[in-house]
Amino acid sequence: MSYQEMFFTFLGGLGIFLFGIKYLGDGLQKAAGNRLREILNRFTSTPLRAVLAGIIVTGLIQSSSGTTVLAVGLVSAGFMSLKQAIGVIMGANVGTTVTAFIIGFDLGAYSLPIIGVGALLLFFTRGKNFQNIGQVLFGFGALFFGLELMGNSMAPLKDLPQFHQLMLNVADYPVLGVLIGTLLTMVLQSSSATIGILQQLYMQGSLNLAAALPILFGDNIGTTITAVIAALGASVAAKRTAASHVFFNLVGAIIFTLLLAPFTQVVMAITSQLNLNPAMQIAFAHGLFNISNLLLQFKFIPQIEKLVKKIVPGTEKNLNIRTVTLNEQLIQTAPAMAIEQATAEILQMGSYVLQALEGAHKYYRLNKDEYYEDVMQYEDAINHYDVALTDYLAKISTASLSPLESQKQAMLLEFSKDFERMGDHCKNIIQDLAESIELETQQRQKEKRAKKTSNNNRETYLLLDEDLTQLFEKVAKNIRDALAVLRNDDTELAQKMLQREQEINQIVDLLREKYVKLMNTGQGRAADGVLLIDISSNLERSSDRSLHIAKYILGNKYNFKYDTTNFNYQNDSI
Repeated sequence: MSYQEMFFTFLGGLGIFLFGIKYLGDGLQKAAGNRLREILNRFTSTPLRAVLAGIIVTGLIQSSSGTTVLAVGLVSAGFMSLKQAIGVIMGANVGTTVTAFIIGFDLGAYSLPIIGVGALLLFFTRGKNFQNIGQVLFGFGALFFGLELMGNSMAPLKDLPQFHQLMLNVADYPVLGVLIGTLLTMVLQSSSATIGILQQLYMQGSLNLAAALPILFGDNIGTTITAVIAALGASVAAKRTAASHVFFNLVGAIIFTLLLAPFTQVVMAITSQLNLNPAMQIAFAHGLFNISNLLLQFKFIPQIEKLVKKIVPGTEKNLNIRTVTLNEQLIQTAPAMAIEQATAEILQMGSYVLQALEGAHKYYRLNKDEYYEDVMQYEDAINHYDVALTDYLAKISTASLSPLESQKQAMLLEFSKDFERMGDHCKNIIQDLAESIELETQQRQKEKRAKKTSNNNRETYLLLDEDLTQLFEKVAKNIRDALAVLRNDDTELAQKMLQREQEINQIVDLLREKYVKLMNTGQGRAADGVLLIDISSNLERSSDRSLHIAKYILGNKYNFKYDTTNFNYQNDSI
């Protein structure tokens, strides 16, 4: 086999392997539904439970990086504390060893039949469960087929003098092996791929255990890059979560690199007693390393938390975001109570929308990053509520409901989508503002370099600011009243909301008229005017969504026929 053929075979095998890992994980995740996030969300009350949750979720999705990104997202949204996230990360490192043990079973000869069975299920069955099983099998087979191709391409390496010398250097200088493992995993974005390559090389005798273990340690450091990327631009808490991941894996790699000689002897002694094949020896070493690292650092979770707070300075705001509380046992036993529970969570979701809008208003007025982060956290929480409520309300629809209960279930489902869209509008506002601030900063730097001073005083911004501030306040009032209307069935307040909506529409029209006049007279900057018009459009749409609650309550009160698709009534007075 020529070097070109070796390279192409390795590249193709690696691609198929990575695809297999991802496809397998996606299939398992689909089969589990939203339970994975819920496991992390609910079962992390103690450090031990957090570790167990991390192990379970990672074992299911076959990706420690995926579990860590989920943890970063939950911390960013305020659903999980930093201490809980550290426990999950520790557990994820242990959970990822499952892949290495799977690879240890040499199923390369059966990879194509497994792919064939998976393909048959994917293309010739319609049931969701069969489709998920087919995806899992197809990914499983692709994983081993990719490994087989990589193994065939790497076989000639053991006879290559340069590679042999490199492996001798790694055995003599373990730090070099750690560096190789770190860089390789960063490039491949998969610790499982690095372990798979390592197992193939070790099986072929291309490197000994003393050279393989440092690369394995470096693999753990390299896998942290995904969490670091996920935390970029996220909240301070999310950045600290990523930092704790780096710290935990880095400390573990340092400790076991220093203890390489005794650790190697322990691995060799145990694996020889168990009569494990070479691939299983690497899998065992990987598992022993991660479990030992967990046991060594588990008691120091509070200290790790304090340290990363010093490493990543900043104020970690407590937005008092709580998890969704929905009891599925009530759906069949007491559907009316299940609907009431969903209503309470819809109200909680709406309160986060209101706080997101208020955060967007503060960011508009003060341009402080903390308000940007607040809105992003609330928006993430709103999305989480929407997913949980949609699933719960869909299950309620299968229960035996009265006509009134059925109507309320359908309306709650719509309200969840309304609030989710309002959260999106708040996110749009702060992103538009952030982009405008960035462009303005660049313009000022450009003018400074050119030693010029702009004569533009953002007249458009100033002339339309008062109207936009009033618009923020009225939309916030409508959302606040919508929550009160839903909570208390207050028809009088609902009528006031409809009247206020007319005022909101008038302000939006006035803003547009002023903008056109200012542009026609050459005042201000077009970019500022466009920004404020975009903000007003998002605010107007948010207010429109809040009116659905008012119209629903009024419809029930006056027995008007309600159109769930267009939110219209036969009586135009409402």
